Amino acid sequence: MSDSDKPNWLERLSHILLREPEDREELIGLLHAAFEKSLLDADALTMIEGVLQVSETQVRDVMIPRSQMDVIDITQTPDQFIPFVIETAHSRFPVTDGDKNDIIGILLAKDLLRYYAGEDFNVRDMLRPAVFVPESKRLNVLLKEFRSNRNHIAIVVDEYGGVAGMITIEDVLEQIVGDIEDEYDFDETEDNIIRDSKGRYRVKALTEISDFNETLGTEFSDEEFSTIGGLIVSRYGHIPKRGESIMLDNLRITALRTDSRRLHSVIVEIIPPAEEYPTD
Repeated sequence: MSDSDKPNWLERLSHILLREPEDREELIGLLHAAFEKSLLDADALTMIEGVLQVSETQVRDVMIPRSQMDVIDITQTPDQFIPFVIETAHSRFPVTDGDKNDIIGILLAKDLLRYYAGEDFNVRDMLRPAVFVPESKRLNVLLKEFRSNRNHIAIVVDEYGGVAGMITIEDVLEQIVGDIEDEYDFDETEDNIIRDSKGRYRVKALTEISDFNETLGTEFSDEEFSTIGGLIVSRYGHIPKRGESIMLDNLRITALRTDSRRLHSVIVEIIPPAEEYPTD
């Protein structure tokens, strides 16, 4: 049989799905059977499961909570908020008038180019209308609205009309394709702790504290938290942003990969005692 006569992956998958599944669980079972027979790779299976899950997931499950929203206040001047825009590196910012319960619009970072171009600049004139959605909205419905309205961000309100948080199209898409990783991310097959060429350690947040202690020679207790991520987040007091650092005993901990809901990985650097540094 020539290569052209061989069934492609879609045709082979259709053979598995010839018997119409009676419910979602059976469909997922058939998809896993296809994966086990190498008719689907892991990425394809994950994406299909993500698509199925999106139809059952509500906005409240993946939104950025109000306390973690990066916003601009309308009373600020460009000189005051532009450093914040640069630091956070978002493309869109909710604009408030006094507090986060009063969202008056959305400012696109690219519109700030007009300020640098020397044009007359008034923040209110630059604002795009804010879209408000309830916490209970399904993600598949929201994604359809994002696409049809060409909108990328929505403000989430609770049952009383107060601002509960915000959600972006990227938050929804990540439920399907998974977290968007970069060159610092770990391969799924790699160890939880990796020492780099500079003597620092890249550590996954799900690393057991006992394993962390064994590798770095620390003595952190695992009575309250079982993973190093739980311990680190408790010391930060919030979900840290990428690049945010704290000291944990003689360790400098820097958030490497993080999102609005959890910490994924950190860089750990052992700081020698002060007396080891040369003095004048």
